Amino acid sequence: MDRLSIILTLMTGAVLTGSLAITAFSLGFYSWQAVAAAAVIGFLLSWPLAYLVSRRIKRADAEWDDGMRSGTGVLPKPGAPEV
Repeated sequence: MDRLSIILTLMTGAVLTGSLAITAFSLGFYSWQAVAAAAVIGFLLSWPLAYLVSRRIKRADAEWDDGMRSGTGVLPKPGAPEV
């Protein structure tokens, strides 16, 4: 489970869907099908792209350590392994 990618999915989905809709409007497609296609593509690609961004962030951060996570709460477990 990659917790960072779960949080990044919301932002990635919004940015991707918005940019696809703006691109469709810029190309002259003003129908609801163009907006629906942008929404579907944004929904389908949001988690894979967020996962790639998450892995890149963790790879570039020299201070990243799996033992740094702490806290208590219902979810997620603090000792759960990070992907």
